Amino acid sequence: MLKVLPPQVDPNLLVGHLGADDAGVYRIDDERALVLTVDFFTPVVDDPYDYGRVAAANSLSDVYAMGGKPIAALNIAAFPEHDLPLEILGEIFKGGAAVAKDAGIVIVGGHTVKDKELKYGLSVVGMIHPERIIRNSGAKAGDQLILTKPLGTGVLSTAMKMDALNQEYYRPLINTMTQLNRHAAEQMEAFGVEGCTDVTGNGFLGHAFELAEASNVTLEIVAADVPALPGTIDLIKKGHLTAGGHSNRVLIQGNIEWNEGRDDSVDHFLLDPQTSGGLLISVRADRCDELFATIKEVYNDAAIVGRVTERRNVLLKVT
Repeated sequence: MLKVLPPQVDPNLLVGHLGADDAGVYRIDDERALVLTVDFFTPVVDDPYDYGRVAAANSLSDVYAMGGKPIAALNIAAFPEHDLPLEILGEIFKGGAAVAKDAGIVIVGGHTVKDKELKYGLSVVGMIHPERIIRNSGAKAGDQLILTKPLGTGVLSTAMKMDALNQEYYRPLINTMTQLNRHAAEQMEAFGVEGCTDVTGNGFLGHAFELAEASNVTLEIVAADVPALPGTIDLIKKGHLTAGGHSNRVLIQGNIEWNEGRDDSVDHFLLDPQTSGGLLISVRADRCDELFATIKEVYNDAAIVGRVTERRNVLLKVT
């Protein structure tokens, strides 16, 4: 919807709203630029403290996806004061503050409004060198693709709301949604990565499509190599699907070539909308193994999931 706004004419606006990048970037001087983003959403888990942690980690992810370093944030919340005790909002804020501490940033304030539906997130400010911005238009033919976190948060969160999630699957779900993409961002800068996006509401394939479209390339995805959270595939086969998955299918329609012999569960898995997902990194083939090794030290489920080729008749090919 931001595309309906007029173009912003400012020589210091390095990344604006007309593309599908994860955050905006505004240059301060030759050495510094601000990375600006905001994100908030309704609860995806029942525990208010965990919800605060998940929402904060998700909000910070956009800065990391650009290769930036978050420095400060503001709380943004909507709260139904007549339906919920105020202590719940306090627990949400505590969760957000805990993740901010892990990220090494400060929450300097914020704003809360009365609303019928609970929502929480952060408006984040980060820093980056103007010449080292990592964009979703930077993937190049010959690159390899690394995904830092497993998929399945949408399916598992939906199952939890229906009391269909086994308790053994809850902690891995929370752990992945609260794990910061900080280390991956630091390693991307060290290895000279030029193309990246984080995997969130548009699902893995939706964000892969944005990366391919912006970079004018085709991404070849090996479905069997894409990591899954425990229980995800089993829940999909039992019919625990997400409405967002259907929307994501529409997003890529006509731009994907599927393996005809696949199981239908593969479609739903790769289109599942994610909350606080990992980074999809496009890296030069000669640097991939070393970068992957450093990422694997922190992100246990990280995987090399495909490669980048010259643009063909479709932007995505799933084998």
